[in-house]
Amino acid sequence: MTVNVPAAPTTTELLGRPVRSLPPATRKPGPRPERGSSPREGQRVRPLTRRQIEDHLQELGDLYAETSGGGPWAWNQARSAFLRRLATDARRPGFELLIAETTVLTGCAYGFPVRGDGPWWEGLYGYLPGRLLRLAASERLFVISGIHVPSRARRQNQDRAWNLARRLQKRLLTDHGAAVAVTLVKRSDHRTVEALRSWGWRYMEGDTPRTAPLGPFRVLVLDT
Repeated sequence: MTVNVPAAPTTTELLGRPVRSLPPATRKPGPRPERGSSPREGQRVRPLTRRQIEDHLQELGDLYAETSGGGPWAWNQARSAFLRRLATDARRPGFELLIAETTVLTGCAYGFPVRGDGPWWEGLYGYLPGRLLRLAASERLFVISGIHVPSRARRQNQDRAWNLARRLQKRLLTDHGAAVAVTLVKRSDHRTVEALRSWGWRYMEGDTPRTAPLGPFRVLVLDT
């Protein structure tokens, strides 16, 4: 994650005059710094329109390739598959894609509301209990179909509200007034499951290896 952190001053000169340090007894204590560096200082989060998404496809594809892991030999194939999935999702009603940026693109997340009358995303219907189906009927259920951030957001300060992935997923839910987000993860993709759980996602209540619905996916849930 790219973060702009103010550097300590390298000089004690201000407008040509020395700056006096306050004596220890009179120096006012400043606020305690947050653990780790906050991306709020350097990264702006904003939505893209469908037209802007088309204009940024090259950058979005590059971001996916850089953050999805694997070597350069796999990037072209994975990048192409990602752009096809993104194009499909972007046609869904209510679709939103957020980007984080400094002078360059640093992350993105996207999804769409689930409506009671469908269409359902990747067979999602068969995975949801009645409570979530009722939320879908009231249009308060949201699918987050992708979060792509640099590896630092996966490894460091995952529990902080300003973690880039947490900022992106929270903004998506807030923008749509959703009560719960859901996503599907391949059972074999332990890396993604670990990252999502570190950002506040959980398995559905009662979901254990023995009771989880059969199929290639597991569903994770994020409450607002």
